[in-house]
Amino acid sequence: MATMIEENGPSTHEQSRVSPYSQARQNLEGLLNKNMKIRMTDGRTLVGLFLCTDRDCNVILGSAQEFLKSTDTFSQGEPRVLGLAMIPGHHVVSIEVEADSLEDTQGFGANH
Repeated sequence: MATMIEENGPSTHEQSRVSPYSQARQNLEGLLNKNMKIRMTDGRTLVGLFLCTDRDCNVILGSAQEFLKSTDTFSQGEPRVLGLAMIPGHHVVSIEVEADSLEDTQGFGANH
């Protein structure tokens, strides 16, 4: 009877429960140290390296720069250097990963 439990036991159910979480974790780990642009509810945009996140969707960016929402479409304005920044999850409107940082990783993996 022990062999039946091993064959039909909870191992298949555990794999199906763990799989989405491990896939999501792998996706997040793949974004570590990539340049991200985060738009916030107050109109500001932060650009920096993705360092970590938590269950509340708070995000930590390294070497972050802040760009204020421009009232004039032609003026870019100078970024304000923040360094290490924590963005509360409830203030995040959108997150974009810069294409250059993704291409660097894919190029590295393809060549090595």
